[in-house]
Amino acid sequence: MNRIVSGSFPEKVIHGGHSRRYSEKHGEPFLDFSANLNPFQPDIGWDPADVSPDTYPDDDYATLKECIARVFHRDPDEIAIGNGSIELIRVFCLASFRKGGTYRVDMPTFGEYAFSAELAGARAAPAGSAPAVTFLCNPNNPTGRLFSGNEVRAILRESVSGGSRLFLDEAFIELADPSASLVGDTDPGLFVLRSLTKSFSVPGIRFGYGFGEEDLVRMIETIRPPWSVNAYAEHFALKAFSCYDLLEESRARIAQERKWLHGSLESLGLDPQPAWANFILVGLGRSASDICARLEKYRILVRDCTSFGLPSSIRVAVRGRDENRRLVEALAGCLH
Repeated sequence: MNRIVSGSFPEKVIHGGHSRRYSEKHGEPFLDFSANLNPFQPDIGWDPADVSPDTYPDDDYATLKECIARVFHRDPDEIAIGNGSIELIRVFCLASFRKGGTYRVDMPTFGEYAFSAELAGARAAPAGSAPAVTFLCNPNNPTGRLFSGNEVRAILRESVSGGSRLFLDEAFIELADPSASLVGDTDPGLFVLRSLTKSFSVPGIRFGYGFGEEDLVRMIETIRPPWSVNAYAEHFALKAFSCYDLLEESRARIAQERKWLHGSLESLGLDPQPAWANFILVGLGRSASDICARLEKYRILVRDCTSFGLPSSIRVAVRGRDENRRLVEALAGCLH
């Protein structure tokens, strides 16, 4: 939940993924379970040396959009791209709330939706009223809940009938169950957000993309800063989409490790929630902040979910077996 500072200005959202900061501070590497990245990322053969940074990117990104269009069977004019998914959330909100308006976010979920809407001048919709935009994360962060495609379409119909647009964040769906995706739906009241960050484990690349009706995409592309996707990110994205089918193996391996990790967490007397993504929300029955501090002594980072309104829960990424085992052993030491 966003706190308000400086009168009416929202405070930055808390995120995970601070292993570099902790490693530099302590002079040794940390194992980061706070960032939900693909532990079995495909080898796409990308070499940054192949990129020539001496010219501007094509600000229309025509070749890249045509590549994405072929993968997802969409028109290039229905595709928006940005410097990570968060830039697209911000720009979408600027396009949608130019004249004010209201939004709906069901907590707990990713804090950037409400934050970006408020930055754009929107306010939370009063209970029982129809918002201009409804935000939905599928699978949801941090709970890991996955809605089926039909469940999401029911939410979409309800939103559109009330005059609302549905912003659907599918950042984790490629590592969960792509059959639940609405990426192929072309309802004018729907915008679908995607990212390469999680699926290809490249948080440093910063590449997000989305699908919506042409007028909305045109506004997003107009508001987006010129050349916001740099040449390295563009080149990586082209390589990644040419190897997109390799994510099937990643999903299978993640599902196997998730099952093992879920059972191991239960054996510690913890309360891991059912999950379909590459992370698990874990109820501790005690202060999450205290457990996070104890885990730092084992050089392990997890996501303290206090900022999600869940002060007795942590979120842990699903990683490889040896790393998952190290987490379970460290938690056992923290709990006893």
